[in-house]
Amino acid sequence: MNDWTTPPLLAGLRVSLEPLQPPHAAALGDAAADGELWHLGYTSVPAPGTAAAYIDEALAQQASGESLPFVVLDGDGVVVGSTRFYALDPKVPRLQIGYTWYARRVQRTGLNTEAKLLLLRYAFEHLQCVCVGFETSARNHASRTAIAGLGAKLDGVLRSHRLQPDGSVRDTVAFSIIQAEWPAVQQHLNAKLERHAHAP
Repeated sequence: MNDWTTPPLLAGLRVSLEPLQPPHAAALGDAAADGELWHLGYTSVPAPGTAAAYIDEALAQQASGESLPFVVLDGDGVVVGSTRFYALDPKVPRLQIGYTWYARRVQRTGLNTEAKLLLLRYAFEHLQCVCVGFETSARNHASRTAIAGLGAKLDGVLRSHRLQPDGSVRDTVAFSIIQAEWPAVQQHLNAKLERHAHAP
């Protein structure tokens, strides 16, 4: 039976994803400080001094079967962000990928493309998901563009869907990739990585 309780170790050429653990707190805080990402009101990034609590909350969600959280490391093994599988539904089976953020220095470098490729490959080929979903704030245009750039299809907008860290109520934009689309998405992401590898 496929394991929906423990995050796997996923490794690529320029990125690796490891199960998020309490010892990652200091490095995670440093990554969030690169760009002061906690000022983005529509995303969940640990503010100064809160990385340990951020990890505790993620691990509580893991223990309750809600999510599988990861720490993201660059090719040198330096912590540069976090992501997770969440809304786990092994009976379908399907899940969501989200809670993703990266230090400013690795944004637009191809690291996210490879991280998503590793996560999607695990979801579709190991967990045998029939669908992988993505959700983001309607205000987060960079995230919406990035998700669409993966090859995910727009499912729609959930109006007044949830509270954001800044206390506002957000409209959520929902995307998904279904199992039949995975081969083409995988080919597309590999091509994107090739272009990054040969970029000056």
